[in-house]
Formats: sequence, structure tokens, C-alpha cells
Amino acid sequence: MKKIILTLFACFVLITAFGQSAPKPYGPLPTKGQLQWQETEMYCIIHFGPDTYTDKEWGYGDEDPMIVNPTQFNAMQIVGAAKAGGFKGIIVVAKHHDGFCMWPTKTTEHNISKSPYENGKGDIVREYRDACNRLGMKMGIYCSPWDRNSPLYGKPEYVTDVYRKQLAELYSNYGPLFIVWHDGANGGDGYYGGARETRTIDRSTYYGWNETWGIARKLQPNAAIFGDVGPDVRWVGNEKGQAGETCWAAYTPHAPDSGKMPGNGYVKDYEGTEGHRDGKYWIPAECDIPLRPGWFYHQSQDEKVKSPDSLFNLYYKSVGRGACLDLGLSPDRRGLLSDNDVKSLKDFGWQLKQTFSKNLAKGATLTASNVRGGNLQKFGPAHLLDNDRYSYWATDDRIKTPQLILDLHQKKLFNVIRLRENIKLGQRIEEVAIDTWQNGKWQQIATATSIGGNRLIRLPKKVTTNKVRMRITKSPVCIALSDFGLYSEVRIPRPVLDTP
Repeated sequence: MKKIILTLFACFVLITAFGQSAPKPYGPLPTKGQLQWQETEMYCIIHFGPDTYTDKEWGYGDEDPMIVNPTQFNAMQIVGAAKAGGFKGIIVVAKHHDGFCMWPTKTTEHNISKSPYENGKGDIVREYRDACNRLGMKMGIYCSPWDRNSPLYGKPEYVTDVYRKQLAELYSNYGPLFIVWHDGANGGDGYYGGARETRTIDRSTYYGWNETWGIARKLQPNAAIFGDVGPDVRWVGNEKGQAGETCWAAYTPHAPDSGKMPGNGYVKDYEGTEGHRDGKYWIPAECDIPLRPGWFYHQSQDEKVKSPDSLFNLYYKSVGRGACLDLGLSPDRRGLLSDNDVKSLKDFGWQLKQTFSKNLAKGATLTASNVRGGNLQKFGPAHLLDNDRYSYWATDDRIKTPQLILDLHQKKLFNVIRLRENIKLGQRIEEVAIDTWQNGKWQQIATATSIGGNRLIRLPKKVTTNKVRMRITKSPVCIALSDFGLYSEVRIPRPVLDTP
């Protein structure tokens, strides 16, 4: 009898220790499309059309389609330059506010088939799709809701007979799409079929967003929908390409709101930048900024292309704060990116690859103050160093402020720390501190707040140590941390100038 009791007790201990269930999710959670968007991290939005030829940013809608005549258009060159920069996708501006469609749509005569390009047989959107397929790049589409050319704009027929049909054409014929993109420029002065007047609309009701977004949900169910306040991805609140030092994926839009979907509302800049810790919906931030001062090509800006160092700084302030970076590219009148643009992207991509190609924490011995249920195989800290973004170190429910020590076994030089949470279980950690072992004692070198899908801590200078300690200093629930990395930043070599 005693042997039976002891055996049962041993089984109970094993079940208690190793049969521990996963942590309960905390707060709003991402969808499959939002997870895929988060994993993309960086993509480029490409503006090309009548504005390229009129030297404007916003066309009025009365531009002659005959001006759109790129003599060397090469989608492979443009998409290839983005890929060389480390970007994983592009967003094609299929129609901007001037209403000119870059594909042969059936909804309006104001489209690429009325231009000289390819003798009226061209399809710019198709060429981007083919290039993405060949280069293994993701593709998204932006079709402006505002149309300064359409005589129907402002009337219900524009939404039902023009805009929604344009979306259906694009989503049906040019997928798969990882994102569909909408912005907040809606209504104002325009050509409107010759009326030349100002038309205003109520942007929260005019487009019938619930039904309009339903087109993407049906035709591209895994595409994230970007809008000023969602419903899947929100605008960060500025065009500087920067998220807040603290940036929560959770967000609650302000009224007006239909109560049906989270994207009906408006964004307050600083709230878009930081999000809401107690937000009702999972609506992470996108940081958008053009490579040049403008979104469309202007010859006067050829010498104002952002440098690789500038792009690297933006990477830390966007991707490194849990957001995604959306960089604007602008082909010139030939239909090509200029040499300056291509070189900046290439150098940035090299710098990014060299910096993050080697995780200096690999091979370290990890000692955690707590492991969930004592189950090292399922919840141990070794998961922090594998290549699975969703395997994770978890603690018991009662342990909300654990610590982890990495013994690197030899001195390593680094200045970048990367942390990620398993966001399938929500955004959990609120504050973290990093220490290094210096002169026989721990010395704090950095702190951070929100982590989420990605957090990069960039130290002001490189440090050398053989031990690193991470302390979770604030969390409302047990942790589910999926990644810990140490990296040494690589800079673009500068040419050595001869001195007299």
C-alpha cells in the first residue's frame, strides 16, 4: 500500500511540475494577419503617377493621362532595391488622390490604359506583383478613398459603383496581399469631372467602412488593414518614422465610432505614438516616412535622400519600439529609382544585416530565477536563444518580476539588446532593466518600458562584459518572453581622405 501511495504521490509531483499549462493571454490579442504584419517589420510604399510628371505631391484630378509615360519603368529594379535594403515587402499606390488608376480598371477612363505606356496595354500594378513574386517579397495595395477626378465623389454612387469596385478588382486580381492601406485625406477641392469645386464628406460614415473593409476580409482574409485608427494597424501620429519610447500595441479609438469595428474614429497624435496600455483593441503602430522629403519624385530633392545612418536611426525608433517601418520610395519620370536612392538602401541593408547577423548571447548559460512549473523543456529560458519567435520563457503565475542571468563565458562587446514577447499571449511586460557584471558587481546599463513584438535597446556606447542580467521590474502578470539578443552595431565604412 505504501508503495502505491508513494507512486501516486510521485506522479502527482510530476504532473504538477511538468504538466503546467501555458499562461493565460493578457489583454487584446493579434490576429493571424497582424502577426504576419508584425513579422514583416519593414516595407516600402511606392508613389508613382501623374504627380511624378507635374512635380506635385497632390494632383488636382484634371491631369492628362498622356503625361504618364515612363520610358524605362522597371518594377524589378524598384522592388530589388527595397529588398537590398532589408525590406520584406512593398505597398503599391494603385490610385492616389488625383484618381488616376495605375491598372486598367473598368471603373473609370482615368487610368493607365489611356496613357502612352505600353501603347495603352500597360499595367503597373501587375508588374509590381510579378516582381514581388520573382523576388520573394510581400505586396500590399493602397487605393485612395478620396478621388479628385471622379464626378461622383461625395455621392453614394461613388462608394458603391467606383471605390468598392476598384478595391474588389485590386484584391481579386493582384493578391496575395499582406496589407491594404487607407489614409485620412478625404474631401476638399478638386476637378470632379469638371465641376472644379470643394466637396466635403463625413469620413466616419460616407465610405461605410464596415462594409468596405469587408471586401478585404473576404478577398484577402490574411491582409492587415491600415487606417488612421485601424482596424488592424494604426497611424503612429506623425510622418517622422518614429514611435514613442513607450509604445503599446493596444489602442482605443476616440469617437465618432460605429461600435462595430475599431477603425471608425480619429487619432490623437501623441496617443497614436504611444498607444494605450489598457486599450480595447490590438492595433499596433505603423511609422511612415519618405526616403526623400516628399512622397513623389522631385528632381530638386535628388541630393536630399536620407543617409544609411539616418535610416538606421529610424529603424531603432520604429521597428525597435514594436512598430513597423513604412518607407516611401519615389521612382522618377523614367520609372526608376535614382542612383542615390538605390545606394542609400543598399548601404542601409548591408549595415542592418551585418549588425544583426550574429547574436552574441548564443552559447551563453542561462539561469532563470523561476521557470513555469519547473518545466525547462516547455518554458525554460533556452527558448530565448532559438529562432522561433513564439517559443518562450514563462514564469509561474505568481512570479511577475523574475530575473535572468546570462553567463557569456568570455567577454563580449555589444551595444544593442533585443527583447521580444510572445505576443500571441498579449503584451505583458511594462518595465525591464539590464545590468552587466563590472569589477565584481552588477551595474545597471539600461532600462526600457513596453516590449511587445520587438524591442531594441541601443546603448550610448559599447560595453564589454562576460555576464548580463535582465530584471523584469514591472508586469501585471507572469512573463512570456521569446527572445533575448546581444549585438554589436556595424557602421558603414567611411572613405579615408588624403590629407596634404
